[in-house]
Amino acid sequence: MANPIRQQTTAAYSAQAALSFALALTAMVVGIAYLPVGPWVRGFLAVGLLYVVTSAFTLAKVVRDRQDEGQVTSRVDQARLDKLLAEHDPFKVDGL
Repeated sequence: MANPIRQQTTAAYSAQAALSFALALTAMVVGIAYLPVGPWVRGFLAVGLLYVVTSAFTLAKVVRDRQDEGQVTSRVDQARLDKLLAEHDPFKVDGL
């Protein structure tokens, strides 16, 4: 059975993604904190930011799970095909 090539991200790419996320989140929190509006508006924006962040994590998990599910399905299909090919005898004549 052929093993699929596994794409791996580098440590630099992971660090860049984490740093970018932290910087964006910090900038938004500081921006909301220093916004010249009342506490109700500031609270609303903070809750909105929290909702966007948690939704982004949920979406990323769903996309990853869907990709993993597709890989498992393709591996099962490949195993079935390999079994059929291994059991097939092209020289076998039925009915004799």
